[in-house]
Amino acid sequence: MTNPQAFADHLSRDRRRSAHTVRAYQATAERLVAFLRGHHGGEPALDKLTAADLRAFLALRRGDGIGNASAARELSAVRAFLGFAGVAVPALKGPRVKKGVPRPVSPDEAVALADEVAESRDEAWIGARDLAVLLLLYGSGLRIGEATGLTGAILPLGETLSVTGKRGKTRIVPLLPQVRAAVEDYVRLSPYGTARDAALFRGAKGGPLSDAIIRRAVQAARVRLGLPERTTPHALRHSFATHLLGRGADLRALQELLGHASLGSTQIYTAVDAAHLLDVYRNAHPRA
Repeated sequence: MTNPQAFADHLSRDRRRSAHTVRAYQATAERLVAFLRGHHGGEPALDKLTAADLRAFLALRRGDGIGNASAARELSAVRAFLGFAGVAVPALKGPRVKKGVPRPVSPDEAVALADEVAESRDEAWIGARDLAVLLLLYGSGLRIGEATGLTGAILPLGETLSVTGKRGKTRIVPLLPQVRAAVEDYVRLSPYGTARDAALFRGAKGGPLSDAIIRRAVQAARVRLGLPERTTPHALRHSFATHLLGRGADLRALQELLGHASLGSTQIYTAVDAAHLLDVYRNAHPRA
């Protein structure tokens, strides 16, 4: 049985994956090993793993409350672990997300999407860059151009971030610990430095990162995860707003966090949130 710790060491040392990816993939490997021990009894042999075993593992994880996107990511990590162990991966299709009316990207889908984009990159620093950018969109509500327009002047990071948006308007947004850690991980791995007056996020050749690069990466990851077409970088910003509103955020405060010039621009999220609540009601209420 291949040790999940050896797998993690390989990802970090040989594949130079980000700390975030290493932790996530190691956790999946540990869950799989623990599941197989309980499922078969005793020490399992990975080379005896079947598609039925994988389906049972994913069913258990779905029972833990993960959605389709996270299940697809879990399967991706399992495949990487089995590949490291030199084991043939049983043929198994990943879960699909049904298409429906436009609605916010769920937290589960947002994180899975960011992880998938990062893991698809061949170079660790580029994966860390993409993860940091996408978490800034979802975790802080930035527009993609605002994220790629950041400079080294934002360093060192604190609990908030000053962002210059449309019409040169500056606002303060929150910087969650997970988002801050992702940006710091990118800074640590980036080969181009962090000069105060230079772009923080760089392209592969050292120039400022283009928004189009992130959009293309998201589009490809969206297809791999089976997420609907509405899953775009800007959808992550929409989800930031909708989830805050759903948790009771004041509309005026949300206007400031998003950098909207008028309250009318922010009020669209009340309609989106109402639609989401109606979906919940229809699915849960016995008389609906």
